[in-house]
Amino acid sequence: MIHRKPKGTRKPRAVLRLRDLYVNKELSWLAFNQRVLEEAFDPRHPLLERLKFLAIFASNLDEFFMVRVALLKEQARSDMPNYSPDGLSATEQLAVIRRDLLPTLAKFSDCLNRDVLPALREHGITILRYEELTSSQASRLNTYFQRDVYPVLTPLAIDPSHPFPYIANLSVNLAVRLLTPEGESWAVVKLPPTIPRLVPIGRTSQYVLLEDLITANLGALFKGVTILGCYPFRVTLDAGIDIEEEEAEDLLLSIEKGLRDRRFADTSRVEVHQSMPASLRLELLEELEIGTDDLYEVDGLLAAKDLMALIRLDRPELKDQVLTPTSPQVPPGSDLFAAIRSGDLLLHHPYESFDPVVHFISAASDDPNVLAIKITLYRTSGESAIVDALIRASERGKQVAVLIELKARFDEELNIAWARKMENVGIHVSYGLIGLKTHAKMAMVVRREPDGLRRYVHLSTGNYNAQTARIYTDLGFFTCHPDFVEDVSELFNHLTGYSNPHDYRKLIVAPGEMRDALIALIRREAMLHSPEQPGWIIAKMNALTDPSIIQELYAASRQGVQIDLIIRGMCCLRPGLAGVSENIRVISVVGRFLEHSRIFLFGCGGEPRIYLGSADWRPRNLDRRVEVLFPIESPVLRERLHREVLDTVLADNTQARLMGPDGTYRRLTPEDGRAAIDSQAIFLHLAQPRVTKLMSVGDPHAVVAMPKPAKRNARRNAKG
Repeated sequence: MIHRKPKGTRKPRAVLRLRDLYVNKELSWLAFNQRVLEEAFDPRHPLLERLKFLAIFASNLDEFFMVRVALLKEQARSDMPNYSPDGLSATEQLAVIRRDLLPTLAKFSDCLNRDVLPALREHGITILRYEELTSSQASRLNTYFQRDVYPVLTPLAIDPSHPFPYIANLSVNLAVRLLTPEGESWAVVKLPPTIPRLVPIGRTSQYVLLEDLITANLGALFKGVTILGCYPFRVTLDAGIDIEEEEAEDLLLSIEKGLRDRRFADTSRVEVHQSMPASLRLELLEELEIGTDDLYEVDGLLAAKDLMALIRLDRPELKDQVLTPTSPQVPPGSDLFAAIRSGDLLLHHPYESFDPVVHFISAASDDPNVLAIKITLYRTSGESAIVDALIRASERGKQVAVLIELKARFDEELNIAWARKMENVGIHVSYGLIGLKTHAKMAMVVRREPDGLRRYVHLSTGNYNAQTARIYTDLGFFTCHPDFVEDVSELFNHLTGYSNPHDYRKLIVAPGEMRDALIALIRREAMLHSPEQPGWIIAKMNALTDPSIIQELYAASRQGVQIDLIIRGMCCLRPGLAGVSENIRVISVVGRFLEHSRIFLFGCGGEPRIYLGSADWRPRNLDRRVEVLFPIESPVLRERLHREVLDTVLADNTQARLMGPDGTYRRLTPEDGRAAIDSQAIFLHLAQPRVTKLMSVGDPHAVVAMPKPAKRNARRNAKG
């Protein structure tokens, strides 16, 4: 490890206001989504991948309004004062969110309407306006409308005898202005969710929007009246579920009721097409009981996340090369249990295949020597080979225990369905501890072997979801070490029964000990720091928002500890503040894959400790979730995580952004003739067989091998 010269060692504390020490977490999240949007502007990405980033940006924003903005609006309505660590009230935060978001939305519209969609048209992928259709195309689509669309449409009048209708969350609707014999009026037509939003025109890659097709045929819905105009709009509702778990006799039924109640939640945003007249906008806002600050004008397509449908087109020349992950440590057909017995295994997804994880559960379900399987499920896929294997194991008489998190936001319905299906075949299904979400990722297999029972454990930074494992970067760890399996056994007993262990051998568990353990590790690094043996911390996570952890990092920085933070999303810490955080560097990597792994390295006086886990450094993870950190003790695996993974990400000068003290990010680029280093591209090549370590950099996305450790401080060439 080569250390940069510490700055500001033991300087007196600078006198700063509270808001000078913290970045507002909502604005930090918006900055992350802006980084996603930047990828859509990058011409180095294939065209459909750029469209994917636009759809992800839009989907992210939907969730932001359903969760974060909805919560702030609730706080603003309450009598209790609510202030963020940077000193802003809920009302002030709502104002700055809108201020920062409006120019970003303008950039989004510009990228979609004037860059990506026109470029797709040049490749024959086109969303046509109805007016652009030929007469034969229009005739075919009108026939389709009469046959497949018209029967499921329900026009809803709005007048004294027809109250304003229920508007489904995130649905696209049409506000139709009408002139009737009684005077001017209006109605709502909801786009049916059972019909594709992009209506294909023949067998080509040409489409027309469903709302355009309905608009062109409104006469069939409103006969005998004059149609004055038709304007799309969309409503976003609060996605929170209020459950008093202590009073709930049946948590599953309570959450099902909460999901039903969610349909009638408060409105957090209204999006309208820019053509909607002001008078109709005001009527819409009045009916929805929402203010003008919550209305957003859209230039072009509403619900742009629906463009994800185009990503499925068979146009490989417009997409990233298909990733075929390998399993070098566990080749197909090999004995996974024997491989684990021979030594701990570490898998880096998606670069290395997720198949061994699926095989771990599947092989256990088929193995007559396996007696029991235990697993936590937070987010699963719609079709889950892991859940199928658990069901198969139960049907074969094995003891199967599943802790499924019913409160995993936006996966509640899917998890409820899986819970019922598993309960029906005799699986012991539990829902964790009252008041806490179970976010830890762990699985255990109990197997009868010649020398007695042996337990095998899998711990991970990511979910047991084969679909997201293809696009999220995560780390999975297999072991049969006695201390690890004993800890996992005790934690499962705690989650499913009344056992309450306090002294884990290897695991660091939240809530309870994780916060104190992290603070102790940070303080120990500051205590051990010296000019001869500088202290250093590298932490990779999704978000850093916890004020007490941030204060500990500031204190360690003032002592001279070198701190590198790799934070994909929200970061409320301000790096580079004189006398406070001069020794802290923050980067964010946004690329083809979603950075999701959590890795924490502490120098510990020259004897590094590395932990992996499921927790970010956020109050919810440390205080309101069951989380697990686990140490990596194999010298070989520690070296791999340090040199191959962390050092590579820290050296990234292609997809990494450097955070400034003001909370803004600057994209790093190779300087002074240095080679381009794209960490995700390097991991892709490292995972492939017969990889050539040194590669050409003629292509903007080409990468070279990592510099040798003695020369690896390319990451230090970007200051300020």
